[in-house]
Amino acid sequence: MKRTILSVILLLALGFLLMADTLVIKGSNTVLPIAQRWVEAFKKYYPDLAVTLEGAGSSTGIKALFNGTADLANSSRFLKSSEVEKMHAEGKYFTPIVIAYDGIAVIVNKSLPINDISRETLKKIYTGKITTWNQIDPSLPKKRITIYSRNTASGTFETWENKVLDKERMAPWVQMLESTQAEVEAIKRNPYAIGYVGYGYVTEDVKVLKVEGVAPSMKTILSGEYSISRPLFVFVDLSRFGNTWPETNVVAKFIKFIVSPEGQKLVEDAGYVPAYPTTSSE
Repeated sequence: MKRTILSVILLLALGFLLMADTLVIKGSNTVLPIAQRWVEAFKKYYPDLAVTLEGAGSSTGIKALFNGTADLANSSRFLKSSEVEKMHAEGKYFTPIVIAYDGIAVIVNKSLPINDISRETLKKIYTGKITTWNQIDPSLPKKRITIYSRNTASGTFETWENKVLDKERMAPWVQMLESTQAEVEAIKRNPYAIGYVGYGYVTEDVKVLKVEGVAPSMKTILSGEYSISRPLFVFVDLSRFGNTWPETNVVAKFIKFIVSPEGQKLVEDAGYVPAYPTTSSE
């Protein structure tokens, strides 16, 4: 009898867990600081919601949408043509939501006496045509440039590849790192290093260079004056909801929250440029 009662209790508990709202978000390392703030604030409204949040690269998030292991994919890039083709072949319907704008900041060690750089020079550094700092300016140290990059799963890498490298191949000695934080830490320690990170990840531990005379800022990113800028996305697979927009479930509630004035204020708090007004018109 006791075993029967215990079994019933366990089944009821399991049923409760299965019925409980869950939300799985995967993808961009760049969007992660924003998403962390969203999740923390959203759970104040829905304290029983179980949220899984992972930031391992835009491609990782989009793959998770394909295999059904994520409800939402954060991405610092748009879909690749190959992903669009796969989406159509599999009968899926990934809809993008622009949630913020970002600039890719070029960073160096604070001790390096350089403040401005051109996109052409960046291209030459990353493709191996320039290897020492004094090749850029004779007044700079005659030291080999240590070059850091995000790995190929990163949407930041793909934006850099398109906007700076013109899709030329990176030099084989460029050091590919899995996280933006790792780049910042490496450049903080190395006086002759260079790298690139999302604007929201910039800290006082590194120096941000102007590109073509323009520094990244909320104003120059939003206006497009800063040339290495991009939108940030959240993708949702509408094929899971009958190819119509979700209106009442937890995914719908989360999407409404992140584009609301409160959600967009959190974008700003994370150091990015909001895509929508941060104050209510009411």
